[in-house]
Amino acid sequence: MKLTKRAFMALTLAGTLLAAPAMMTSSVFAQDKGSIGISMPTKSSARWISDGNSMVEQFQKAGFRTDLQYAEDDIPNQLAQIENMITKGVNVLVIAAIDGTTLSNALENANAAGIKVIAYDRLIRDSGNVDYYATFDNFKVGVQQAESLVKGLKERFPDAKPWNVELFGGSPDDNNAYFFYNGAMSVLQPLIDSGEVAVPSGQMGMDVVGTLRWDGAVAQARMDNLLSANYGSRQVNGVLSPYDGLSIGILSSLKGVGYGSGDLKMPIVTGQDAEVPSVKSMIAGEQYSTVFKDTRELARVTVGMAEALLGGSEPEINDTTTYDNGVKVVPSYLLEPVSVDATNYEEILVGSGYYTADQLK
Repeated sequence: MKLTKRAFMALTLAGTLLAAPAMMTSSVFAQDKGSIGISMPTKSSARWISDGNSMVEQFQKAGFRTDLQYAEDDIPNQLAQIENMITKGVNVLVIAAIDGTTLSNALENANAAGIKVIAYDRLIRDSGNVDYYATFDNFKVGVQQAESLVKGLKERFPDAKPWNVELFGGSPDDNNAYFFYNGAMSVLQPLIDSGEVAVPSGQMGMDVVGTLRWDGAVAQARMDNLLSANYGSRQVNGVLSPYDGLSIGILSSLKGVGYGSGDLKMPIVTGQDAEVPSVKSMIAGEQYSTVFKDTRELARVTVGMAEALLGGSEPEINDTTTYDNGVKVVPSYLLEPVSVDATNYEEILVGSGYYTADQLK
């Protein structure tokens, strides 16, 4: 049968339209690299919200689907969320553990299902089913906190030696807390031994100074007790705080008994995570310093690890000795933390685009 030109064009158009959905579907699925389950500990810290948002944005931009869940510092809740992600068939689990010792059974299930596991910023302990670890140089975080504390003591209390300092640690169920504390003590212990720094309460060691769940209210209550028991005739010169959420509680306690007003100079108080309330506190002359950990960079490294794992190549790592989780040394990528105070927060935090100037007003 001989086709007219119009009939030929009509058949061609119809064929194109029929083929189009299949072509479009193929294109869509070509961009789908897999599913990523992201388990974060809590929304009570602005830092973890930023982490979650950064990862979702960057994973989706790279062609992955994401399932982001927050456990609100409830261990059974996190376990249930992870098991649900395993059941749904995610390809990679990215986990910032509430308690790094409670996930062994869940990770056995993940391994049986062929799911790769990346520990995110908090090491998962007591499991051989942790493939990689993305974090910051946590020992260095502690070193930077202590160095900043000593710098502030020299500036604000040049003639007050021995400096009276109290020590706070992070949550004992978070492996990082020990790295922060040990890093800080590598700087402070020699000064304590030489008599330049005193700890009037005598409270030292993570078993004594740890703060469960990084709870600012717990830190504030402990600071209240330290002040009433040890500082009747003494003045506090400095407080080692490993996290901004604790620092805010500690500062509330100090201000409650008059520090920062009259003749009572505000003690040097450190921190970590560059959370907005603490940056504003630094600008106001209260908290002395914090440590900035760029969650955008940590997300970038984590996305790169997942892409390599699912693409059949080796993820980029730069540490194969530091992080022994009790079963294996977990290959890791360590990012550099940055010490921030009132002199450089604009350059580091605003200049990098992490915050806008308006956010810190």
